[in-house]
Amino acid sequence: MQKYYVQDEQQLIEVCQQLATSSLLAIDTEFVRTRTYYPKLGLLQICDGKILALIDPVTINDLSPFWQLLNNVNIRKVLHACSEDLEVFLRANCQPENMIDSQIMMAFLGHGLSMGYAAMIQHFTAVELDKSESRTDWLKRPLTARQIEYAQADVEFLIQVYPTIIQQLEQKQLVEYALEESQKLINKKFTPINTDNLYLTIKQSWRLNRMQLNRLKHLAKWRYNRAQQRDLPLNFVVKEATLMSVSQHNPANVGVMANIQGVDVLDVRYQGKAILAILRQASNDKESDHPEVIVRLDNYPSYKGSYKKIKNFINGVAEQSGLSADVLASKKQINQFLTGYFNINNAKTAQQQSIDFLQGWRYQLFGKELNNVLAE
Repeated sequence: MQKYYVQDEQQLIEVCQQLATSSLLAIDTEFVRTRTYYPKLGLLQICDGKILALIDPVTINDLSPFWQLLNNVNIRKVLHACSEDLEVFLRANCQPENMIDSQIMMAFLGHGLSMGYAAMIQHFTAVELDKSESRTDWLKRPLTARQIEYAQADVEFLIQVYPTIIQQLEQKQLVEYALEESQKLINKKFTPINTDNLYLTIKQSWRLNRMQLNRLKHLAKWRYNRAQQRDLPLNFVVKEATLMSVSQHNPANVGVMANIQGVDVLDVRYQGKAILAILRQASNDKESDHPEVIVRLDNYPSYKGSYKKIKNFINGVAEQSGLSADVLASKKQINQFLTGYFNINNAKTAQQQSIDFLQGWRYQLFGKELNNVLAE
C-alpha cells in the first residue's frame, strides 16, 4: 500500500485524482475541540486499500479536492461513529453522499449501539489497536510518529474489515437499513437549527411559566449566536443554570442577578449587561406571543401504560426480526412517537415528518401497526 503525508495543494490534487477512481473509501478525521464551538480540524485520513493518505489541513488552505470525493455519489464512503466527523464536514459546508457508518452496521449485526472502533477491529482481526493518541493535540506540528501510526490505523483497518461487515449485512438483508440510518444521521446534522426552539433543549424548562419561557427563548437564542460568533462552547458564554435562574427571576440589575441562586458569578461579571439587555428585549413581546407552557410527556395520564404497550410490542418485533430491541427503538424514539400521538405541545403537525417510527424501514417493519397497538 502506498502511504502519503499530503502537505501541499498540488499533491492533494494528485492523490485525490487517484482516489476518485475507487469504489470505496475509508475516511476519518482528527480534530481539537476543547475550548471552541467549532471543531478545529487537525488531520484528514483516507484510504482505498491501495492508497492511504494523511491530509494536513494545517498546511493546506484549499481542501476542495477532498470535499469533492465526499460529494461523489459513485464512491461509497465508510466512517466509524461519524457524528463528530459530520460536524467537521458541516463546517466546510460539505454534505457527504453515499456514506455508511460502520458503528451503525455493527449495531444491526447485534454488537450494541456504540461499539468502539478498536473493539470492532479486534473482533474481526484480533489486532489490539493503541488508542492512547486520540486526545493528543492534532494541531501541533510536527506530528509525532505515534500520531501518524495511530491516524493511519484508523482507516487502514477499516478498509480491511468493511467487506466482511457488508457481506454479513447482505446475508441478513440489512444493508439498506444501515444506509438509511447513516443517511438519517447526516440529514439530522445538516438540518439548520431553529434558534427559536433552542429553549426547549434546556433542562428543567418545563418548570417555567409562559413569561419565563419567553425570557429563556430569547436568552437561549442569544447564547447560541454569541457562541458561534466568538467560537466558544455554549457554557463558556453562559451556563445553562444561569439562563434558567435569570429567566425565572428577571433581575433588574447585575447586583440582583449576582445574588440569585443558580447564577454563576462569572456569567454575571462577563455577560451580565448583555443578559439584562436580552431580558429587556423579551419584555417587549406581547403576552399572546409567549411560548406555551411545556407539558411533560411522563405527566400525561396514559403515558406509562402506552409506553409499556409499545415496549412490549417492540420486544415481540425484535424476536421475530432477529434485530435487537435497542436498534429497533430507543426510549427517545418511543417518546418522540408518543409526543406526536398524544399531540403534546402541539407536536403532531410539527413532528409528523420527523417521527422515526412513521418513516423508512421502521415504518415498514412495525410503525404502521403502532396506532392499532395503542388502540387495543
